[in-house]
Amino acid sequence: MTSNAPTQNDFALAVHGGAGTILRSKMTPEREAAYHAGLRRALNAGRVVLADGGSALDAVSAAVMALEDEPLFNAGRGAVYTSAGKQEMDAAVMDGRDRAAGAVAGICGPRNPILAARAVMEHSGHVILIGESAMEFCRRQGLPFEELSYFHTEQRWNALQETLAMRHSGTDDHDESRKHGTVGAVARDRKGNLAAATSTGGMTAKSPGRVGDSPVIGAGTWADNETCAVSATGHGEIFIRYAAAHEIASRMRYADQSLEEASRAVVIDMLAPAGGSGGIIAVDRAGNLSLPFNCSGMYRGIVRGDGKLLTAIYDEPLVDVSDPNDQGN
Repeated sequence: MTSNAPTQNDFALAVHGGAGTILRSKMTPEREAAYHAGLRRALNAGRVVLADGGSALDAVSAAVMALEDEPLFNAGRGAVYTSAGKQEMDAAVMDGRDRAAGAVAGICGPRNPILAARAVMEHSGHVILIGESAMEFCRRQGLPFEELSYFHTEQRWNALQETLAMRHSGTDDHDESRKHGTVGAVARDRKGNLAAATSTGGMTAKSPGRVGDSPVIGAGTWADNETCAVSATGHGEIFIRYAAAHEIASRMRYADQSLEEASRAVVIDMLAPAGGSGGIIAVDRAGNLSLPFNCSGMYRGIVRGDGKLLTAIYDEPLVDVSDPNDQGN
């Protein structure tokens, strides 16, 4: 799905709260409203930055921070648990102006993992830091930390127990929300610069030390002003093996495909047959947006210079969730 064509010098922002949505049969009106509200807050956080002439990099950072702070989504507060009952978070950010990138993996403590990834990009000579060494780096940078209790939610803890019980009994309820969940944002600012940011807690009951595609530049996160910015969500191992985000950019660069053509070719024609359930959000240098997915749904939303906030969950049109109180800067 591509949004309406952008106007000249317009900004564009898309966010996702992960593919692998709650089954329709388990979704209540109240919970659905809460997801739309969480997406709206993230969109507005990025919109305020862009409307004020801010950078795409600052906008995606702000949007992802809002999603990390929302316990409904699998990132930051509300991240899922490993099979050992621990939370291990990954995040990445990339600046389309010069392909600068930063990422962290296997951390728990920094309130906003996306800020940890950005600190790696801006204050180290590296792209990825992991584990305790990444945590120590974040402490030296003065990033806000939280106690483990801050990140805990009963929903995620119960999901771990249910998943371990099903694993022990050899059953599977085919609930995609157990298998993958991520948050992300992509943006084009009014100067035409692109950026992408992705953050995740991984898969419920994943093996300790497992790292998915989110912090892998070119797999779950990519930004280059010449082509597009991409944030992915789904079965990370498959997205890594197919270099999903970079594949979209490559098709645009070398095969002269449009953003929509390249995005759908990768998500629908390449990843799905390989078992890569999930989706992506992407924006190109002209401000076109694409949000394809090959599973039951993907929490997602977009906003442009007109300030209209549009969100969706399942295979349905985006709906206007704008709040007049959000429109001030």
